Amino acid sequence: MVKRNDRIVTGAHYGIKDWLVQRVTAVLMTAYIILFAVVVWISSPLDQAKWVAIFGHQWMRIASFLFLVSLMWHAWVGVRNVLMDYIKPVSVRLTLQILVIVSLLVYLVWAVEILWS
Repeated sequence: MVKRNDRIVTGAHYGIKDWLVQRVTAVLMTAYIILFAVVVWISSPLDQAKWVAIFGHQWMRIASFLFLVSLMWHAWVGVRNVLMDYIKPVSVRLTLQILVIVSLLVYLVWAVEILWS
């Protein structure tokens, strides 16, 4: 009788989802940076009034918000994967993950407050 050594796969199976999230958010951030560079190149803001005018448009605020959400999500996936790979004690890893989540959410709320104030 031949005995097979089937591998038992464990874990949360983040792989393909994380890979896709990283790529999609990177594409969104790249598109925003190109858009932002074009807007700055066209309007050449040299004073605060021009910068306020650029971000006074609703479409620019929404694009900036999408950029920031993409940035936070991209950062979360990367930091979470690093923490899962290198921090072995579960209590320490979960504490660090919670601190990262709270920090990223605070940064996002702060950025939204700046964009819509």
